[in-house]
Amino acid sequence: MPEPDRHISELADHLFRREAGKMVAALTKLFGTGNLQMAEDVVQDTLLLAFNSWPVKGIPDNPSAWLFRVAKNKAIDCLRHNRHLLHADPEESLPAGPDIDRLWKPELLQDDMLRMMFACCHPKIPDENQITLILKTLCGFSTVEIAKAFLIPEDTVSKRLYRTKEFFRQEKLRLTIPSGIDLESRTNVVLNAIYLLFNEGYNSTQSENLLREDLMEDAMMLCRMLTEDKHTQQPEAYALMALMCFQCSRNKSRLSPEGEIILLNKQDRTRWNYELINQGNEYMNRAAYGDAVSAYHLEAAIAFEHCTASSFDTTNWPQILNYYNWLYRITPSAFTAINRTVAIMQVDGPKAALEALQNIPANNKTDQFYLYHAVLGEIYIRLGDCANARLSLEKAIQITRSAAEKRILREKIAALLN
Repeated sequence: MPEPDRHISELADHLFRREAGKMVAALTKLFGTGNLQMAEDVVQDTLLLAFNSWPVKGIPDNPSAWLFRVAKNKAIDCLRHNRHLLHADPEESLPAGPDIDRLWKPELLQDDMLRMMFACCHPKIPDENQITLILKTLCGFSTVEIAKAFLIPEDTVSKRLYRTKEFFRQEKLRLTIPSGIDLESRTNVVLNAIYLLFNEGYNSTQSENLLREDLMEDAMMLCRMLTEDKHTQQPEAYALMALMCFQCSRNKSRLSPEGEIILLNKQDRTRWNYELINQGNEYMNRAAYGDAVSAYHLEAAIAFEHCTASSFDTTNWPQILNYYNWLYRITPSAFTAINRTVAIMQVDGPKAALEALQNIPANNKTDQFYLYHAVLGEIYIRLGDCANARLSLEKAIQITRSAAEKRILREKIAALLN
């Protein structure tokens, strides 16, 4: 097997992230949900063939079409050799010939993927298993990335996936979009999975690059599907889309050409993408209907304040703190609590921030997070306590896997010693 060069490897990985969900959804519709593993195997074989073929024959003019064609041909082979094992929806006959070609039309692929997302969120599947399956099957996450997102062992992820696929195999679910109350609850799970996918791209745990714009694009693509389908146009979907637009707008200013982190107070705001900020505003306007205010609404509002401030010093930190207070009341997570202390430090000073950080309930397990120790180190720096600042920053270095984060933390320690 020839070794793919870096360009081909990155292209194949990006395409797999972007197209795997579509292929799995189409093949699951073809084989039936009871044969989800078979659909995933076909997609995996297709990717391996790309890694084998492209270094020798070159990258196809239309790589996505190449992947779909190979997956379709492999699917036909599966139908021929395993027809007795395939249990499609009893109300539908297994397609053949031109009918298989029809499955790969762009508009049908998107519809199938949307339906597959909701199948993954069946109410009989535990919430954590629903999100795990979406990330693995439709978003191309590895078990390592999922483990990092949930802060659980890889073995736990594997067990969740096995149990959920067994449920699919036994229940033989139909690929449909739910309605009524069921639609709202299952949409929330889909949005949470998209949110986790975006966060992995915004601050990657598994890549040498802190930013994974391909993952961020994938998340925005999935969320856009929800906002464009008349059945799933809910305020929370628009709010999450707004949040992602605001966050992506600052991508070009977050890292130096050498890949070093540029903190918010030193970012070049002329490099921000104001077209994306305007798109975020449009999504926020659409998110405003109804009475519910979700975590996505509040996080988008916080991001909006950062994006619309002319400078770091003119940022409306009191308003941001108000949003964090509200956010922590409805979703009292460790990350929210830690980020809230940053706003407290800007509004009320480092002493108040230290008190807030130390008063976070122990059951949040904040001391397991890199961000907790990094923020604590910054608080001690502002208090002039160099010894504790160094201890906190060193602890943060031990926890984070990001080379870029380690470097900026070491720079802070070096500054303390000068």
